Order: sequence, then structure tokens, then C-alpha cells
Amino acid sequence: MSSALKTVGIIAVLILLVVFYSATFVVSQTQQALVLRFGGVRQVISSPGLYFKVPLIESVVYLDKRVLDLNLPEQEVIASDQKRLVVDAFTRYRITDPVRFYQTVSNVAGANLRLANIINSTVRQFVADATFTEIVRTRREELMQRIRQEVNTQANGLGISVVDVRLRRVDLPQQNSQAVFQRMQTERQREAADIRAQGSELAQGIRARADREVTVIKAEASQKAETLRGEGDAESNRIYAEAYNRDPSFFAFFRSMQAYETGLGAQAAGGTRLVLSPNSDFFRYFVDPAGKLPGQATPPAARQGAPAANP
Repeated sequence: MSSALKTVGIIAVLILLVVFYSATFVVSQTQQALVLRFGGVRQVISSPGLYFKVPLIESVVYLDKRVLDLNLPEQEVIASDQKRLVVDAFTRYRITDPVRFYQTVSNVAGANLRLANIINSTVRQFVADATFTEIVRTRREELMQRIRQEVNTQANGLGISVVDVRLRRVDLPQQNSQAVFQRMQTERQREAADIRAQGSELAQGIRARADREVTVIKAEASQKAETLRGEGDAESNRIYAEAYNRDPSFFAFFRSMQAYETGLGAQAAGGTRLVLSPNSDFFRYFVDPAGKLPGQATPPAARQGAPAANP
């Protein structure tokens, strides 16, 4: 009898454990739960902890509270400038209304399917209204913001909130990339040739102006040098004339000494040889300190006219 009671007690305990296990459920920090009774939502639980339900009557559906990722397949879109583009996009979203989410899409897989259709149609709409340059460079961020806002508006009915929509890659199809690259390369080479031609023309103009300025400067300098040289010669002649008028004998002697220095110095350096008579007029100061030649009463320097000797 005691063994039968013991067996019954064990069975009762096991039944209680099974009932307790089926009547409790745990919600973690990354989850939110819907308690369903005969398919209808009885309770929404957002806080983590241990909760109870009615066994066999109520069920629990768990939904993620974290930001979920959705990677979309690549699709071809024709831009406004008639270029075929391959668009690769992804989105991040969060479940904000668990009841509506469960009633409209039931689970994450259904939400991904509905959201992918919304994003694909929205991306096609906005990309088709922009050019290739705007999508790739000038208006990329603006287009992604507009796409996110439109997708978020349509996704509110699913009980989700779109955090971000990004165009990961927008490129030309592989078969068109090489032709487009060659065309872009040709355009860049043409622009470079135009810039080089403009630079060469500008350089030639600068060199022509510089050469003209050099010619003008040299001409002005030569003119000024000739003027100064003429003024110097005039001043030299004036000084010579004043010296001659003050003392013709000394001036004749000084000029003769200069002529001796120039002529004899040229001979000493291997220049032209002179064959002159010792009684010539050139050597008169060697004969007489006063510059008189034999048989001459008045030295040449005392006569009227030019100086007696020239260097």
C-alpha cells in the first residue's frame, strides 16, 4: 500500500511539474512576448522576467526587440539619363507595435518579405528620377534619406519602424563598365589636352612679353649708356681743354708721357714694333726736358693749335 501511495505521489509531482512548466514562460531582455488565447492577443509583455499562462489554452509568441537587418538582392534600375544601374541596398528596422506586427505579417520572415517589396519599389521610384552622377556622387545621401522616409511611412502599417536604408553599391552592369571607363578616359584625355594647349598658349604669351620687355630694357640701357658715355667724353674733353689752356707746356709733357707709356708698353708686351729716328718729334722730351728739338727755338707745345703729342 505504501509503495502504491509513493507511486501515486511521484506521478502527482510529475504532473504538477509538467503543469507548472507549461504554465510559465520566460521573457529575456532582447525579447518581447505576445500571450495568445485561442489565436487572439490577450497580453503584450515588454519587460524581461518570469510569467504565467493558462496551459493548453494560451500560447506565447516571442518577438525580437533589437534592430533587425535585411539584406536585399541586387536589382537593375534605369536612371533618368537612361543608364542601367545595378543597385545593392540593405535596411535596418525595429518592431515597434508587436500586436499589429503579429496581425499583419505574423513573424520576421513575413516582415522581411513585405518590407523587401516596399524597399525595392521605392528604390526604383527614386533612382529612376535621378541621374547616374546624382546617385553616385552629388545627391546620394539625400536620396537615401528620402527613400528611408517613404519606406518608413509605408512600413508603419506593419508595426515596424525603419531605422535606416542604405544603398551599399550603385554601379553599371559589368558588360557596360569597360565601355563607360574607356569613354570617361577619352573625355579626361581630351580635357587634359585642352588644358595643356591653354597652358602652352599662355606660356608663349608670357615668353613673348618677357622677350619684348628684355629688348626694351636693353635698348633703354644702351641709349642711356651712350648718353652717359657721350657726356663723359664731353666732360673729358672739357677737362683736357681747361688743362691745356692753363699750362700748354705741362699738358704737352703729360700727354707725351702717356703716349710713351702706351707705345712702349705695347712693344714690351709683344705688340707692333716701331722704328723711329731718335730725332723724331715723338722723342723730343728725351732730347730736351722742355720738348725742344735741335735747331728749334720754340717747343711745339708753345705754339697755337692742338697738343704736341697724342697717346
